[in-house]
Amino acid sequence: MICLFFLVTLFSFSSISAQQIAILKYNGGGDWYANPTALPNLIEFCNSNIHSSINANPETVEIGSLDIYNYPIVFMTGHGNVLFSNDDTENLKSYLQSGGFLHISDNYGLDKYIRRELKKIFPNQEFQEIPYNHPIFHQSFNFENGVPKIHEHDNKASKGFGLFYQGRLVCFYDYEADLSDGWEDEEIHNDSFEVRDKALKMGANIIEYAFKN
Repeated sequence: MICLFFLVTLFSFSSISAQQIAILKYNGGGDWYANPTALPNLIEFCNSNIHSSINANPETVEIGSLDIYNYPIVFMTGHGNVLFSNDDTENLKSYLQSGGFLHISDNYGLDKYIRRELKKIFPNQEFQEIPYNHPIFHQSFNFENGVPKIHEHDNKASKGFGLFYQGRLVCFYDYEADLSDGWEDEEIHNDSFEVRDKALKMGANIIEYAFKN
């Protein structure tokens, strides 16, 4: 039954009509609901600029729910603690191995928790820094220097990290960049057009890459 379910989800992931995104709801007390205007704005940008057809209103999906398989891409952010139960771990692992894609945007304060919890899924892996020549930086928009810096946190360079399964990038993690803050409504952070444009274009690249792979 489970194998049949995975075959169905793999088929749906490869379907062009399956261009949907969900916000990942996790446990541990962290604010998984941060940046509520971010994903709708990114979706609008993608539908206008890279010819996607993503539902304008992203759903919320719990990490331990089988509903996660309805979404080729899930997005995760927050500032605080993250805690995956054993069931959460197994469900997210199966999702990623079955063709799903996780984008994590560190909204400052997430890093030590998400690294700890993802070790439960891939205990023999560490986040790898994605090289600047990786296709994720060269989709509809080119980013020759990798992930753009949107907001300053600790005076560190912005980086894109990844986890791979059988050679496929299954998780992209923007660190010290705060891409999702740059997707929010302009008046929330008073970012310039140029800053928001960079954030949205990099976000669109991530979406485009995930749908293709």
